[in-house]
Amino acid sequence: MIIVHDPPAMQQLADDARKSGKTIAFVPTMGALHAGHLTLIRKATGYGDSVVTSIFVNPTQFGAGEDFDRYPRNLDKDAALAAEAGSDVVFAPSAGAMYPQGYATFVSVEGIAGLLEGQSRPGHFRGVATVVAKLCLIVKPHVLLLGQKDGQQIIILRRMLMDLNIPVRLVVVPTVREKDGLAMSSRNVYLTPGQREEAPVLYASLRMAEQRLREGERNAETVRSAMRDMITSGSHGVIDYVSVARGDTLEELSVIAPPLSVMISLAVRFGPTRLIDNISLTL
Repeated sequence: MIIVHDPPAMQQLADDARKSGKTIAFVPTMGALHAGHLTLIRKATGYGDSVVTSIFVNPTQFGAGEDFDRYPRNLDKDAALAAEAGSDVVFAPSAGAMYPQGYATFVSVEGIAGLLEGQSRPGHFRGVATVVAKLCLIVKPHVLLLGQKDGQQIIILRRMLMDLNIPVRLVVVPTVREKDGLAMSSRNVYLTPGQREEAPVLYASLRMAEQRLREGERNAETVRSAMRDMITSGSHGVIDYVSVARGDTLEELSVIAPPLSVMISLAVRFGPTRLIDNISLTL
């Protein structure tokens, strides 16, 4: 396994791999690797002859007052974990290499990027779309693997790849969870013991909502209200949003009329720590 810091060097490595007939599978991360990331990397070994993992804490997707400065960073540990999981290359550029002086180009996916996470974190998805577009141009993958936990991000990046004619296949891997259901996240380490004990209520509320829909409940606001009640009665978490929306456009639903793809999602704060999760289903 090799570590590459320079974008042109990574591009040359990708060109050489492609010329030799190798398929490149790519897992973008911000580091602080956990079991979810490692599952993505292990899955990637089945999609590519060469697996590239990026480790880059992207400043453009963090807003004012967010946790960019305290986001966990340990390149040596992350690189060792990535190699053990099957990564052949770790691409770990600096912010200056990705956004040199005078940088002025950004990718914005209109409409859907302004909903849910986009309302709570203005500019977040512009940063995400920009860095993933850049990474695809640098790493030149055939296959891009992402986790379902970031459900809205997947919808946005799928649209970006399509609209910009970026020839990359997107593979979505199911969310990896702790034994109590809490979605794996690099931000889970911020939780106090008490908050960690309460946090599984998020997944429990998603499962409850899913069950109600599968059992025939068709009033989406009834489901959202039940989710809010479960979270507030079962934790000290402060709800940012709960959503029962179309799975393609994230338009909030009122009356659910199958057949329909639905994404149930939420964002909840435990102190300064903000957790997101979702479940997608087809009725």
